[in-house]
Amino acid sequence: MTDTATLAGLDPDTFGDLLRVAGSPGFDRWRDQVRRTGGCANPIHLTGWTLTKDKATGQALHHYSTEDEPGGRLRVACGNRRASRCPACAWMYAADTYHLIRAGLAGDQDKDVPATVRDHPRVFATLTAPSFGPVHNRPDSGRCRCGTHHAPDDDALGTPLDPDTYDYAAAVLFNNHAGNLWQRFTNRLRREIAARAGLTQRELKEVVRVSYGKVAEFQKRGAVHFHAVVRLDGPAGPKDPPPSWATVQLLTDSIHAAVVHSYTSITVPAAADQPARELRWGSQLDIRPIRAFEAGTDITEQGVASYVAKYATKAAETTGTIDRRVGNREVLVLLEVPDHPRRLIEACFDLDGLYPDRRLRAWAHMLGFRGHFSSKSRRYSTTLGALRQVRADYRATQQREELGLSDPDQDPTVLVLTDWQYAGQGHTPGESVLAASIARDLQLNRETAREALALEGDRS
Repeated sequence: MTDTATLAGLDPDTFGDLLRVAGSPGFDRWRDQVRRTGGCANPIHLTGWTLTKDKATGQALHHYSTEDEPGGRLRVACGNRRASRCPACAWMYAADTYHLIRAGLAGDQDKDVPATVRDHPRVFATLTAPSFGPVHNRPDSGRCRCGTHHAPDDDALGTPLDPDTYDYAAAVLFNNHAGNLWQRFTNRLRREIAARAGLTQRELKEVVRVSYGKVAEFQKRGAVHFHAVVRLDGPAGPKDPPPSWATVQLLTDSIHAAVVHSYTSITVPAAADQPARELRWGSQLDIRPIRAFEAGTDITEQGVASYVAKYATKAAETTGTIDRRVGNREVLVLLEVPDHPRRLIEACFDLDGLYPDRRLRAWAHMLGFRGHFSSKSRRYSTTLGALRQVRADYRATQQREELGLSDPDQDPTVLVLTDWQYAGQGHTPGESVLAASIARDLQLNRETAREALALEGDRS
């Protein structure tokens, strides 16, 4: 199960624990549980039971209890979206996000989105943060302002040319208000569309709905920007075509106008040694029409959905910070956090008392950002909850068929009783190694199956 190189690199305690787990009487069942979680790195432990019985006779049709499970516990997936915390659950989250975004672009009858949504105006927009000071980069000329040709993986990229003059306070305040800026942008966008159509906002609601799905991404400099699919529908949503005047060009012009409008900015008042600041989007705004796959362009439905899904599982840890809350400054030294993200975190600490309502200290590990990493408007497409419910229903149906039980929602003679308790979370060191190996095997199986399907499609 685990390769020789991995075993050779284990410390004696972890290796001993691995042997204990692999040699235990309940190992096969433990492995089956972990496989069912997808190789989750930090599973939730439950104890309890479920009883299915006939209402009329009281006969027990099926009884399950965790007393017979390894350690007396059932392990279920943690569901964490962060790839740095649980790669297995993050993969599932990314897959769900891909289907959610793509359904809103190409349509999916199973998700109640018609294929005609492809005919609606839709663009892929990227809204960025302003400059807080010059940073090391790789411009088109190839040479950074520092005089260096940086390699793509150079750790200096995104860090300030002069850290002492870089506006760290403004950087974390922008991150902290990014969600509010997005809300103001979407409100203004509707006004801009209405103005170009010669309608009031109330009249606009009767003929057009603005739908979107977005994801946040941290740039290497530690500033948040948003990638968004923005689509125009009729008033009822994706099933309803927009009026003929609602074009891609009108949508593009409206987004440009909404981003630069004064309404979209937020004023942060002065406090102690901090000046008043006006936070607004950066000048780098990218808006591209989304084409169907056959159009032969990079901005395709599949490409956009894949891009959004990729960043839905990442957070501030991509900048060198840590992926959990920071208690104090000493932790940053012990964890050897690089200088630039360390200064951003410390700026959150310094500003927390000046702007207590912004909870900067609580979100210091996110460099001040406190919004949703992945979100959508109500009528964009399906929801993550709906996708998860479909999987849960499918698995429940499979289990009932294997046990010969009827659906309690359809059969009034069947009664299901349950009692579940939280009993902990995580793996022992040896279990973690084995679970990671299971996750790799599952990922390899998925990739092999995907390649086989692609090959079959090419042949046909």
